[in-house]
Amino acid sequence: MTRTVATLIGSLRGQSFNRKIARAIAAEAPEGLKFEEVEIGHLPFYNEDLESDPPQAWVDFRNKIKAADAVMFVTPEYNRSVPAALKNAIDVGSRPYGHAAFTGKPAAVVSSSQGPLGGFGANHHLRQSLTFFDMPVLQQPEMYLSGVGAWFDADGKLVRDDTRAFFGKFAQTFADWIERTAPRT
Repeated sequence: MTRTVATLIGSLRGQSFNRKIARAIAAEAPEGLKFEEVEIGHLPFYNEDLESDPPQAWVDFRNKIKAADAVMFVTPEYNRSVPAALKNAIDVGSRPYGHAAFTGKPAAVVSSSQGPLGGFGANHHLRQSLTFFDMPVLQQPEMYLSGVGAWFDADGKLVRDDTRAFFGKFAQTFADWIERTAPRT
């Protein structure tokens, strides 16, 4: 059985390190695990007044999350939290109240920075939000990735074999986690 992982990338920049990290993890994924990037930059800001006739972008986003077996969040840290676009995507996917697209889906959180902390604050702030959706979040291996600026070549390819192996271990562990925690249909 193939499991689909909706991948939400907190950085909107096309060549962001987070997008490169997400793609490098997907490249190391075991057979049967398929990562699909779900773009968030085009989502209108959440406003409950729009729920009576939600924007098509919200409907499409919610449907993509609902169709996935799991969700992987890959994010930088902005001011000890997640970027506004990612927070907005979480808000859009969490509504209408009681019908969150995220509810019960296995999740993984990957945070990164060019500095030494690896997005620790964003990682934990995001995890706090995910508990509300009863998402079982993978705990190990922890994915606080620091110094990521030197990890990729000019074409966006991962150049570190040790990191590639670590991403492979993470992807396998996440695949196992999904099998253990995904809701049974």
